[in-house]
Amino acid sequence: MLSYIWSLVNWYLRPFIKWLLRHTTHMCELQRICYGEPSGAPRTYSVEVSLRLSRNPEIRSLLAYLDDIADQQAITMRSERAILEESIKTVLITKHINPTAHPDFAKSFGKCVELIWGYRQLCVHCEELRQTPYDSDNAKHEGLLLKLWDLLMPGEELDGRITKQWQDIGFQGDDPKTDFRGMGILGLENLVYFAQEYPSAATHVLSHSMHPKYGYAFAIVGINLTSMALRLLKDGSAKTHIYNASKTLPTIRAFHQFYCYLFYEFDGFWIESKPSNMMEFSSIQEKFEQNIKAALADSSTVFRINLSVDNI
Repeated sequence: MLSYIWSLVNWYLRPFIKWLLRHTTHMCELQRICYGEPSGAPRTYSVEVSLRLSRNPEIRSLLAYLDDIADQQAITMRSERAILEESIKTVLITKHINPTAHPDFAKSFGKCVELIWGYRQLCVHCEELRQTPYDSDNAKHEGLLLKLWDLLMPGEELDGRITKQWQDIGFQGDDPKTDFRGMGILGLENLVYFAQEYPSAATHVLSHSMHPKYGYAFAIVGINLTSMALRLLKDGSAKTHIYNASKTLPTIRAFHQFYCYLFYEFDGFWIESKPSNMMEFSSIQEKFEQNIKAALADSSTVFRINLSVDNI
């Protein structure tokens, strides 16, 4: 009830407050945000909220256009400049902003547009990969799987495509393809990226997974963390990190790096939790996810892998 009353009050008061501030500062809300908020998540969040709450028909039309091209994954290196220029031009005209008098606004606002709709496009792309099932008849899929083995177990050859050796890196059975059902090819791409881009960290985590007392199934846990990373991406929690970390249009690389951080940190959290057995996995993962969400609630948060190595 209180939230309904607040939203009602906000709906009627917001236009008046914006009018008052515009006439006292001689700047529109978007200008005040771009000049007053720190770059990254604080500024981008505020711009996003301001745009979504706008009642201006031109702004609402712009949002529908940007949503559509992001959903179609049509923001590319080739198309991005034209998209940003059109977005900036629409806002300059609609908000009566003189680009000569305010030369910094276009760059600041354009960066926010790049992050907001790059993030939306990233969500679409990740979900598409999740829905792509692992296909053993697909040479690319098979190549990625074999690459994962070579990266994690460089000194040992597979006896065959289907073998109990896969259990050495944490798959459940003799054929890993069945373990990718929930996360599709996204789960495999995450694992390969971690092993390829952070080999020392991946080897470190793999060694922990083989601990005689606190060990766990490396690949299965990795796939579970793909699910967690995707959940945080889709509910918007990951915006804080990605808005702060991305210097350009957020792509699948941003998601892979977010995943790598989660995997590396979860490994440490698991060991520190000293679980008595794997039955504690769900509760420990839930606590870990709550900690990550709490960190992401701080708009200055940006995650980086700490490559400290221990001897546990």
